[in-house]
Amino acid sequence: MSYNTIAQLFLDSCAKYPDNKVYHDKVDGQWQALTYSDVLATVENFAYGLASLGIEQGDKVAILSNNNSKWAMADFAIICLGGVTVTVYPTLVATQIEYIIDNSETKLIITEDDSQTEKIMDFMAHNPTLDKIVSIKESEKYSDRVQTFDAVAAAGEKHKAGAGFDFLERANAIQPGDLLTLIYTSGTTGNPKGVMLTHDNLVSNIKSSLKATHVDESDIRLSFLPLSHVFERMVGHFTGFTVGGQGWFAESIDKVAENMGEVRPTIMASVPRLYEKIYNRIIENVNTYPALRKKIFWWAIGVGKKAIPLKQKGKSPTGWLGFRHAVADKLVFSKLKERIGGRLRFFMSGGAPLPKEIGEFFLAADIKILEGYGLTETSPVITTNREHSFKFGTVGVPIDGVEVKIAEDGEILCKGPNVMKGYYKNDEATAEAIDGDNWFYTGDIGEFDEDGFLKITDRKKSLIVTSGGKNIAPAPLENALLTSAFIEQCLVVGDRRNFISALVVPAFDALKAWCADKDIETTDMDTILAHADVQAHYQQIIDKAMEGFSRFEQVKKCALVNREWTIEDNELTPTLKVKRKVVTSHFDSLIDSIYES
Repeated sequence: MSYNTIAQLFLDSCAKYPDNKVYHDKVDGQWQALTYSDVLATVENFAYGLASLGIEQGDKVAILSNNNSKWAMADFAIICLGGVTVTVYPTLVATQIEYIIDNSETKLIITEDDSQTEKIMDFMAHNPTLDKIVSIKESEKYSDRVQTFDAVAAAGEKHKAGAGFDFLERANAIQPGDLLTLIYTSGTTGNPKGVMLTHDNLVSNIKSSLKATHVDESDIRLSFLPLSHVFERMVGHFTGFTVGGQGWFAESIDKVAENMGEVRPTIMASVPRLYEKIYNRIIENVNTYPALRKKIFWWAIGVGKKAIPLKQKGKSPTGWLGFRHAVADKLVFSKLKERIGGRLRFFMSGGAPLPKEIGEFFLAADIKILEGYGLTETSPVITTNREHSFKFGTVGVPIDGVEVKIAEDGEILCKGPNVMKGYYKNDEATAEAIDGDNWFYTGDIGEFDEDGFLKITDRKKSLIVTSGGKNIAPAPLENALLTSAFIEQCLVVGDRRNFISALVVPAFDALKAWCADKDIETTDMDTILAHADVQAHYQQIIDKAMEGFSRFEQVKKCALVNREWTIEDNELTPTLKVKRKVVTSHFDSLIDSIYES
């Protein structure tokens, strides 16, 4: 690991693993692969192509696309040219994209297709810096104004001789302190802030993460989290490339389960919502089993839970427990593992707290989820659980070179080479986030346990203060509710109110199946949610989930919401976190109705 920049990382891996397959895209129903040599040739040509379009060292180039190999190759081309990649979530609307393009002073944007290009056309005419668009896919609507990725790469191959620079020399001249990327945080309110990450920020995080978690060229990754987000970009895109591994780009979020069966990944990164969905679907299926089969399933999970303390130390159960575990594996666990490809070593979880019950359930079934913690501003990893040393309900221990401490008010502070350079053109926000001793203030509340594992208890700004003066962290309550197969999404509320309540989005398929068993008409969702038996059912679920909490913390009542919260309605961030203020404003009358009753 001699590289000190992402450009050196790229060139080193291409030289070391020329014939290894690295990227796979599904095209017309078939997976198509590229080798490291293929990627090097395309990246070099595309970099020269960008130069022919006027892109110089230090220029900002944005990428607005879902995950695919050309996203990854465009990123490496921008980086090796000495430019700065501005990542843009493809779910953003035109006005949000316009702010990022304008604030970052982007000169050229790479879009996925006409649907993304159309967003740019809405504002490009009056943007002071943006003057060129390159589309990954052939354009039917804007062919006279947009060049394709392939055309730019072809032009770059012809431009080499007269470019005035050498690709390898330019890439090797990049310094660790040079700006690598601008990633705009998907904050819950106001305009996003452009996080400035340097080559050293990302390289230090890659090297420290590889010390904590073993990954090598035999590993196969399925990528579906947005490459626009630092988690997938560092963990999957950069780290996987470093070790010579293979990456497969999921067709879409909806196709992740299907693609897992095809790709059979060995490692995979996700936010907790995926694991919650998988868990809920498993439970839904189990509830349809005949009594004996259902009993065998839960017997197996019980055996698996007895083996958890051993598995957390990297050991296997022996003796009588080992025998029962082997039987449970043959009858139950092997079938669950086959659903996710059959050769997974571990899942990685980040972006939000993973409910302890979810992690324990999967490990009981011999499926390991390693939870970590970090932010865009920290490149992103601060702490992580290790493959052979992990605790549920925690986010592990700090990675090499990163210091973590807890402030007097409980806020988690971080210091290390992974901490961002600052917020782009926003000195005030930078000064608020990083103090004079270079401690970064995460905005999260947490504590270390007796073994040095970090627990995240809540977001500092999410704390609810009831009218009785009680401070309550909503995240643990929400995590407890989300373990129910009947709850898809939830938001705990009660700020300045006299008790805690929740907005609950039902898992509609599970609810309809339950209603059918109870002979409740299921043609109209509003009528279903208003039914007295349904209301009572959800109250029982809430009461059961709240048993482990003190009385003043407990959710007392809920209101059922008749639709899921979505990115399109601005209620979720691109990484599927609920935007608390947006959701409460959209459903303020429904919240009021809880307290009026």
